[in-house]
Amino acid sequence: MEDPSGGRPSIGERIKLAWQATRLGLIFALGLIGTVLVLSIPQAQNGSTFILEPGDVAPQDILAPYRLDFPSEVLTEIAREEAAEAVTDLYDPPDSNVARQQLESLREVLNYIDSIRADQLSTSKELIEDLIKNIKVPLDTEVAQAILELPDPRWEAIKLESTSVLEQVMRNEIREDRVNEARRSVPTLVSIALPVDQVQLVSHLVTAFVAPNTWLNQSATEEAKNNARQSVELVRTSYAAGETIVRVGSRITPLEIEALEAYNLLKPPEPWQRIAIQVLLVTLLASTIALYAYRIHPNEIKKTRHALTLSIMFIIVALNMQLMIPGRAVLPYLFPTATLPILLAVLFSPGMGIMSALVSGALAGFLAPRGLELGLYTALSGTIAALIIGRAERLSSFFWAGIGTSISAAMVIVIFRFPDPATDLLGKATLMGAAIINGLLSASLGFGLLLLTSNFLGITTSLQLIELSRPDHPLLQLLLQNAPGTYQHSLQVANLAEQAARAIDANPLLTRVGALYHDVGKALRPQFFIENQVPGQNVHEQLDPTTSASIIISHVDDGLELANKYHLPDSIQAFIKEHHGNQKVRYQYHAAIEAAGGDKNLVNTDDFTYHGSTPLTRETAVLMLADGVEAKVRADKPQNREEIDKLVRWVIADRLSNGQLARTELTLKDLDSIRSSFTRTLRNFYHPRLQYPEPGEEDTSPIQDPQGSTASSPNSS
Repeated sequence: MEDPSGGRPSIGERIKLAWQATRLGLIFALGLIGTVLVLSIPQAQNGSTFILEPGDVAPQDILAPYRLDFPSEVLTEIAREEAAEAVTDLYDPPDSNVARQQLESLREVLNYIDSIRADQLSTSKELIEDLIKNIKVPLDTEVAQAILELPDPRWEAIKLESTSVLEQVMRNEIREDRVNEARRSVPTLVSIALPVDQVQLVSHLVTAFVAPNTWLNQSATEEAKNNARQSVELVRTSYAAGETIVRVGSRITPLEIEALEAYNLLKPPEPWQRIAIQVLLVTLLASTIALYAYRIHPNEIKKTRHALTLSIMFIIVALNMQLMIPGRAVLPYLFPTATLPILLAVLFSPGMGIMSALVSGALAGFLAPRGLELGLYTALSGTIAALIIGRAERLSSFFWAGIGTSISAAMVIVIFRFPDPATDLLGKATLMGAAIINGLLSASLGFGLLLLTSNFLGITTSLQLIELSRPDHPLLQLLLQNAPGTYQHSLQVANLAEQAARAIDANPLLTRVGALYHDVGKALRPQFFIENQVPGQNVHEQLDPTTSASIIISHVDDGLELANKYHLPDSIQAFIKEHHGNQKVRYQYHAAIEAAGGDKNLVNTDDFTYHGSTPLTRETAVLMLADGVEAKVRADKPQNREEIDKLVRWVIADRLSNGQLARTELTLKDLDSIRSSFTRTLRNFYHPRLQYPEPGEEDTSPIQDPQGSTASSPNSS
């Protein structure tokens, strides 16, 4: 409801409003600049031109815009390398000196063996040892013994055959990498006239002296390869209009890079153009969320701390998106898409969470190669989470919000990726796993960050309210023990206020908890309040009106003092401060006037006026009305529905006429809904009861059972 006083604001108020608008403008500019800066971190981007290198994963299908035939350096280089690879290595002619050296070495070994065989003085064992140690041919004991035991004619035949075979072998070209091949050919060159055992001896002797006799001519080979390369003509390639140059998800090859360069598709984007696009996008998104917040939550968004926190949140989201989305395959799907919607849904409203999900989805779609897919993935999963989390009145709400996020994200993956043949089974399974992790991570981060941000912003969450509503809270226990009547009064008021708040779509949980604590100040001096007094013993009858009024009025300040001591949040303290507004203590006020002989001028009105402020929210306004209605019902004791309705209408009209509801947003329709709710609830409280007759003598006598025993009465124990 609007302030009936009207009038233009004072100069001081206008300066204050101008400074507030300036602060909000600076915070908005900070959010814009910060988001644009984080989006300017170099990353791959999509559009008509691309920033790609060989080995990168193609962000999308790239088609040839028109037919083009061009010389391909990549294909030409491939053809040149193939021609060069086809050239065989060139070797020098066999060196005959190597053959002579090897033959001479073989003869020296054979002559030494002759000297050993001719030794008649040494024992057989000594001869074998000398033979093994002193020749260049690796021999074992058996081979050495066989050589020494050969008859002279056989030995002479082996010597001649060994020399002949080595000469044959060394006449051929033997390369360094083919020595073993030449050695394996030795047995085939030995004369078939020799027995097998002697063939083995010849092979054993000759093999040790087979050595390479030709070497690679590096310069001649390189020259031949260069000639082969130069002989290759320039290779041309062509693309038809609309032909796929690069397929999405494939690794970019140098050939594809060359084609993109030929089509001029790899031009780096103009930096100022990119920045201008980002500024336009961020301005549009920021304006959308700011206008929504201003229209739906004007009081909250005008607070500097709230606006600054909202800007920082979006900068952090943009930074994480910029680091996780462009140029990544799986990481974008692990981004906790629902964390910000969950936070804003709980701190402000589900609508604010949905709006943040849509804005985040638009930004994700701008950054991602598969823009539509990731945009819907982000927006829908965040929207579902915001709708499920609601006011988060249960801890399990975060679990179900995470499950909803995972399911909605997985469904987007199914819609876009399962029909896509470019995504294999492993890729689909990986993305589904990422969607599940996304939901659980979003809910976990949302819960953790909620605990931090709610304390910083001074916002009381539903979880905190549920904790405050527990009967074992120390302050409620103090009220129950010191002022049980006030405690019962608070419960009645809480029931009235909660139902009324629900009827006008206010916050029923906040209203109920505020009602439980609104009169805690009476716990310090409970005997001065009628609900805690014994009937017929009113201590105020012994006090003058001014003192009596000051004691009654002080319960508001006492309540605020206790609230600070027990660290009640500001939203609950508002109920203590505003539940009487700036009304007068009427009974004491009129008593003071009577004591002054009816002259109002002799009575100081301030002594009989509450020092609190009039209600600023619909919740505190509902409490004020519920508190007044409950007190008047206890005093007047209405007997039927008409009397209850008349009483409720009087309280609402009284608060309206005194201007107590001027600063709230209650409408006439809201007030009528509150009236109906109060009337309905009070009828349930004070419904008529049966009057039971006094028990007669026959009702109190014991009942005899058939066996003569007496049955106990129902109340005995």
